[in-house]
Amino acid sequence: MFSTRSPRPVLTASAAVLTLLLTGCSQSGGGDSGEEPAIGAVPALLESRNLTFPLSAYVLDDQQVDVITRAQDVLVDRCMQRYGFRYQLQRGPAAAAKHDFSRRYGLSDPAEAARLGYENPQVGRTAKPPQPQLGPNEKLVLHGLEVDPSLPVPKSQEEAETSDVATTTVAGQKVPAGGCSREGSLKLFNPTKDTVDSMVVQGFGFDAYARSRKDSRVAKAFTSWSNCMGGHGHTVDNPMDQPPGINDANISSPQAIAMAKQDIDCKRETNLVGIWYTVELAYQKRVIEQNAETLDRAKKQLDERLKLAASLIAGS
Repeated sequence: MFSTRSPRPVLTASAAVLTLLLTGCSQSGGGDSGEEPAIGAVPALLESRNLTFPLSAYVLDDQQVDVITRAQDVLVDRCMQRYGFRYQLQRGPAAAAKHDFSRRYGLSDPAEAARLGYENPQVGRTAKPPQPQLGPNEKLVLHGLEVDPSLPVPKSQEEAETSDVATTTVAGQKVPAGGCSREGSLKLFNPTKDTVDSMVVQGFGFDAYARSRKDSRVAKAFTSWSNCMGGHGHTVDNPMDQPPGINDANISSPQAIAMAKQDIDCKRETNLVGIWYTVELAYQKRVIEQNAETLDRAKKQLDERLKLAASLIAGS
């Protein structure tokens, strides 16, 4: 898990999915053709916050995640009511940004660097609301049985409705595997057996990003940036890492701010962001072409999921 102050990008794919994609792309269609994709002209870029990516059309943005989360709460509450309980979770204000790629290629915002050094204001900004105390049966209905994680619990709501694996009963009614919390998630994210797992789609993005980091053109940009930083007296090879001597205790110190400004200057001088972004786009376009059928289904299901979420919130 990254440090709460880490400048690394947020790329939400599980380790298992990422490993599968990176080691089995010839079977899964992850885009491993054995050749680096052509990129064409490279624009001069620095700030990455508002960059656009083709794979973003197939995954939830921050505002949509907020809508889905609120809709899931509605489904959990409806499930809890079957057992005589209620589920009410007070959430903060809705998310404002759709996609924020401000640290995708390391520090890239000059104003932020001058104000905060290497501190990432996007990390850990949302506090988790306090959870209510639950009685034993209420907790059992919400979370289900504590079971061996290796049990083959249902992967879709369609399967869950005919399965007794990891279920229990409360007040004579069957509590599904994982309780109402899992039921609410399945109804939105995996209603049927043919649902495209959102982690697979996110994994395509993670895969394209990982491949772009290993690309020879990005590696060359890393070297140019590192040499530039070396000219300022800093020995650092990876623009995604906090430089030596910078930690949570001094991440916004005058020393860190001075180094962050030099980091920004070197990224501008070497066009590291422009090169890396252009290369990553090429890998994303390739993975979209090679997984068009899966991604078309994923997009259709995403649109259906958002329509369902909106109707649940409107009717709550």
